[in-house]
Amino acid sequence: MPERNIEFGKYGARGFKGHEAVARQLDDLAGYIATPITARRGLSARLNYLTRTAHARAAAAALGFTPTKAQLRGWRDGSVTPRRVTLEKIEQAYRTVRRENVARYLLARLNREGRGTRVEIHPLNQSQVDRPRQRVVEFRTLNVRHWDRIVAAWAAGDDQELDDAWVDQVVDLGSQWGQYEYVTNVGFAA
Repeated sequence: MPERNIEFGKYGARGFKGHEAVARQLDDLAGYIATPITARRGLSARLNYLTRTAHARAAAAALGFTPTKAQLRGWRDGSVTPRRVTLEKIEQAYRTVRRENVARYLLARLNREGRGTRVEIHPLNQSQVDRPRQRVVEFRTLNVRHWDRIVAAWAAGDDQELDDAWVDQVVDLGSQWGQYEYVTNVGFAA
């Protein structure tokens, strides 16, 4: 059984970890607010999301986002502009709360009552690797039936656990799974 890559890119291969591609795809499925937080509309939408319900307020407070009513009012009406550090805190709290809220829905959609979801794995880019050092790596598909660990790690923002959970699924590719640790893209839909 292959081990994990230690010196990825040494000969010019390009790509990124498969779990990072999975996280990007899950982020796309989560449907974040498209307007940037630097725009008044984007800031207002995020503040509404974080303060609309008691659950959202409690989750945001657990992340350290506890503005006063006066601050919220000033930010919403545009009389006060939050500092860059505060904007980053708001964005981080928004994304974390959104992930927690969407995780259960995504899990049900991806597991599909045990049928799972088909995943397309696009191999790493070897166009810059000398011909004798190139491996034969091809496009592969995999049906992932158990998304529980993957979605839980994504919702918690735990990269190491997400990597371990993803590798546990990729091992189903057989003895060649190590060739798909780094990829150009991982695609699936829910």
